[in-house]
Amino acid sequence: MTSRFAFISACLALAGVAAWQASAQKASPYADAGEAGEVLRQAGQALAKSRARADALEQAARKVTAEADRTAKEVAAVAARIQQSEAEIQVAEAKIVLIDQQRERLRNRMAERQEPVVRLTAALQLMARRPLAFSLVRAESLRDTVHLRAVMETMLPEVRRRTAGLRIEIERSRKLQAEAQLAADERRKGEKSLQARRTELAAMESRQRLASREAQGVASREADRTMALAEQTRDLSSLLDRLEEDGSLRKQLAALPGPVLPPSRPGDVLQVVDAPPPMLVTNAPRLPWIMPVSGRLVSGFGAASATGPTTGVTLAPSAGAQVVSPADGRIAFAGPYRGYGTIVIVEHDGGWTTLVTNLGRIAARVGDKVVQGSPLGIAGTGRPVLTVELRRDGAPVNPLDQDAG
Repeated sequence: MTSRFAFISACLALAGVAAWQASAQKASPYADAGEAGEVLRQAGQALAKSRARADALEQAARKVTAEADRTAKEVAAVAARIQQSEAEIQVAEAKIVLIDQQRERLRNRMAERQEPVVRLTAALQLMARRPLAFSLVRAESLRDTVHLRAVMETMLPEVRRRTAGLRIEIERSRKLQAEAQLAADERRKGEKSLQARRTELAAMESRQRLASREAQGVASREADRTMALAEQTRDLSSLLDRLEEDGSLRKQLAALPGPVLPPSRPGDVLQVVDAPPPMLVTNAPRLPWIMPVSGRLVSGFGAASATGPTTGVTLAPSAGAQVVSPADGRIAFAGPYRGYGTIVIVEHDGGWTTLVTNLGRIAARVGDKVVQGSPLGIAGTGRPVLTVELRRDGAPVNPLDQDAG
């Protein structure tokens, strides 16, 4: 009877292996564990930064007395909470992938150990099921039965040893499954929080637009002017140069005594001639600047391309990721630009300019004053790829060197 229980236990263990193997096979979105680990590391950093920024903005909003300034801080805080939720989802997804990869390696290891045990237990179980009455009919059958039962008693310790190892690994697989379930629960919680915060941000942006209705006429005229300028310029670099010229002119006029109004029309378009690639600045003074969106780095600053070294960094964020203003400033351009999708250009003090290209949707308007963290828009659907450029006095600067988180 004891032998039969041992066989049954061994078979149940092997059946558990097979069932677990069938449930563990999932496709991974990452090439290997190293890539998933890097995503987990970056998402963890983004989570810490966005949470700290949201806390700081919420505290600053409570201290501000002016209604408009307080609202701007509150909106930026909600945008930071959205980025926090996005990072929480990324962390959970990366954990799930890493756990699934551990389960896959465990499944393969168990499969290697399973085959000889299956053959052994199958043979012993077949022998154990042989009716004793049938063995008593023939003497040689009885001798064979006695001999086989002796072999069985000899092999039982080995069976127990091997199936004990399998049972330990099955228990490990169950723990991994529980960890995966916990990560999945965290992901669902993050998704629910993200949806609530996006709804809150949309409501706050709607109130902001209503509150600034009296300024919409001026903003509309300025937006029309920048769109006309976009049609006149030859390429994106020329557009940035013209906007920087306009920004310098606005500052010069503002410094003059008396109520001098900015020009309502841009000057004649200068003829643009071919020029060598811009000089890349690598040791620029630091600016209170953060990366407007988090995502996997696709290409770095100064990387070789068909048109020369790249003047910014290219990121692959999650679909619909929140994009925010990297520093205090003013929206100089917001809209489509040929070859670059929907772009936003933000002017900062000290001759700094930030460009974000290929947004899915924009939330900022030309002429808007923004604080660090103010929502600029969101990434597109599918697998979006955004480019971020930072310039000082027209010269490209590495954004990764300026990112203060």
